[in-house]
Amino acid sequence: MSSAPSQKKTPSVTYADAGVDIPSGDRTKQRIKYLAQRTFNKQVLGEIGGFGGLFKLDTERYKNPVLVSSADGVGTKLKLAFDMNLHNTVGQDLVNHCVNDVAVQGATPLFFLDYLATGKLDPEIAEKVVSGLADGCRANGCALIGGETAQMPGFYRDGEYDLAGFIVGVVDREKLITGAGIRAGDVIVGLPSTGLHTNGYSLARKLFFEGARYSAEHYVNELKEKAGIALMKTHRSYLSIIRKLTAADLVAGMAHITGGGITENLPRILPKNLSASIEMGSWTVLPIFEHLQKLGNVSQEEMFRTFNMGIGLICIVPIEKYKRAKSLLDRASEHHFVMGKIVKGDRKVLYS
Repeated sequence: MSSAPSQKKTPSVTYADAGVDIPSGDRTKQRIKYLAQRTFNKQVLGEIGGFGGLFKLDTERYKNPVLVSSADGVGTKLKLAFDMNLHNTVGQDLVNHCVNDVAVQGATPLFFLDYLATGKLDPEIAEKVVSGLADGCRANGCALIGGETAQMPGFYRDGEYDLAGFIVGVVDREKLITGAGIRAGDVIVGLPSTGLHTNGYSLARKLFFEGARYSAEHYVNELKEKAGIALMKTHRSYLSIIRKLTAADLVAGMAHITGGGITENLPRILPKNLSASIEMGSWTVLPIFEHLQKLGNVSQEEMFRTFNMGIGLICIVPIEKYKRAKSLLDRASEHHFVMGKIVKGDRKVLYS
């Protein structure tokens, strides 16, 4: 009689076998915990690591509070961060972008949460990213109260990650800035950007690295700096100057110029019966945009729908308040441009 065939014992499979390193994740959380705690204020309740961040609203300061929120990502600017091994600025990019989104509605940023996802977690890189987030939060006076660090093996290439964030701000309802009070004749005032900020990188990377065959280390004579440095300039926060303008009641509306450029962002704050008449040549277009346009023979329409073109914030100032606004901006050493005026129309940007 033949013996029964032996059955092989199936080896025990762990989460680590699937590519998820839980101990590494735990070490990363400990390394970044103190960075977040440095942004805390007396309104933050609890600690990092709970199921949800806790924040106490100051109801004595805000009598009729409205919460204003925004969520965004860094986009393909991250590709350049990977290539340059530069991870400590993208967090600031993200925070400043989100801060501007709520600030243009008159809100003060309260707290921020991040989402960092990668295939294989590198604690050192994660710490650099979160360090940038914490620096951005401290600079803008908001607290980094939580987030998510996700390991997703096979979903991202080695050495790559994605970064997104969520912000909440607050404003008293009577001080909410919606653009509803914009009138024909109001002055369009533009404040300069530092560069591309966090938008248009898919096109910029194509023109620089595929078309012109630059590397990040390539010195571009037209820009007087290396290609990577020109593209990695940090997204600017406008919170400080916005606070001054709103405290003096000098703006009827504000637009953060991000994805979609002036063409698509400015109409978002215009009443239905008004348009924005923009005078070409009324502001300084940064050399990087001129060079990008030349490299790809990009049309003006495409440029203004993709990039900020050197303007990161647009303020609509009532004509009777413009002299006061100009004086305030000058005292704050805030360079600005009068770009045009509000006219009758159907919520469009008209370039002339």
